[in-house]
Amino acid sequence: MSKSTKTTITRRTAIKTVAASALAVTCAPAFFVRNAWAEKAIGNFPVKGKEVVFGFNVPQTGAYADEGADELRAYKLAVDHLNNGGGMLGTLDPCALDGNGVLGKKVSYVVGDTQTNPDAARTSARRMVERDKVIMFGGGSSSAVAIAQQYLAQEMGVVFMCGLTHSNDTTGKDRRRYGFRHFYNAYMTGKALGPVLAETYGSDRRAFHLTADYTWGHTQYESIKSFTEAEGWTTVNNIMTPLGNTDYSQFLTAVLNSDADVVVLNHYGKDMVNSLTQAVQFGMREMQKNGKQMQVVVPLFSRLMAKGAGPSNIDGVFGTANWNWALRDTGSQAFVKSFEREYGFPPSQAAQTCYVQTLLYADACQRAGTFYPPEVIKALEGHTFTGAGPGESFMRAGDHQCFHDVLVVQGQGMAARQGDFDFLRVYKQVPRDQVSYPVDTFPGDLGPYKPA
Repeated sequence: MSKSTKTTITRRTAIKTVAASALAVTCAPAFFVRNAWAEKAIGNFPVKGKEVVFGFNVPQTGAYADEGADELRAYKLAVDHLNNGGGMLGTLDPCALDGNGVLGKKVSYVVGDTQTNPDAARTSARRMVERDKVIMFGGGSSSAVAIAQQYLAQEMGVVFMCGLTHSNDTTGKDRRRYGFRHFYNAYMTGKALGPVLAETYGSDRRAFHLTADYTWGHTQYESIKSFTEAEGWTTVNNIMTPLGNTDYSQFLTAVLNSDADVVVLNHYGKDMVNSLTQAVQFGMREMQKNGKQMQVVVPLFSRLMAKGAGPSNIDGVFGTANWNWALRDTGSQAFVKSFEREYGFPPSQAAQTCYVQTLLYADACQRAGTFYPPEVIKALEGHTFTGAGPGESFMRAGDHQCFHDVLVVQGQGMAARQGDFDFLRVYKQVPRDQVSYPVDTFPGDLGPYKPA
């Protein structure tokens, strides 16, 4: 064989080798190659071993423990579906998940207790990150807890998918690059509920607010006040009440001694159950003020709260919800059927938002082809999807707030109920574009993609 022949064969071999390499690159799973040059260690990235660990930090004690228990049920179901298929994996669109884990790794999880306390939540979350090496954590039913965890996530370079948090601050002044919220917020509640209250009770109303004294309550009060006053209502007074309070008699007495004909309970969880029950015991729902029937409003409502307060107390009471198990869209029904099959009863809105957020994070990793946090964050920012509830949802890049339809709901009395879990009826499904708002409505800074 001549030297020139050898040279020709060598070139052909080289060409084949390059072509084969190129083909291998094209066909290889994207997570082996995409932006690999840029993927430095951040948080618990890179993920080692055959498993990837998620952290679920929920209130197992405190005023929001009922919501926490349902969140945990949903998280366990989400992990099962990520590893074995089922549920919303068949309805989420687009969806890169196939029921074989995430990026070839089986998903496992660890659990913590926020105690509905920001300091306890940070301690629990830090333990998950440092000891258990979670690549993502989520959960919680308090905005103060969510915001505390969100700042920790930014510091440690680990993505936090908020659980149930409704304060405007979460994606407003306290927004963080490493935090994302699927749940709606107080401002969206005001936009959806204000017009319905005016249509139903009239524009000449005088409202007295009782408000949980922390970030959620503050922004809830400000939003409902703003949107009801825009409809012509007058705000008579507001009293801040401590979280976890059990006796509302002194606050309700102040309402009775005023000329208010509507009492707005900016309370959630067991706080709302106690305040609403005691308001009914004070006879407020049978009372006449200013020639009108006195009304009670619960801006943020849930089935768990309605069940706790009881059908007779919630009958006809207006509020809003992020989601309801009775919705008939394919995504909602896929989740409800899976949840009922596993636990024997339908899920709450807290469960739904935690389930959806877990799938959104996992899908973002799959689409990004990596667990590298900056790339996962970019895959979530500006992401539009369907199949996780009614209509189309949109995760805005500028503040990490998700926008979707919001429900105005009304408590069901005993006579109207059609089943053991039929506590709230959907009065109106308010389209996404009617509850959306400009990103600069609440100033804030997400911070960098790479933590300092």
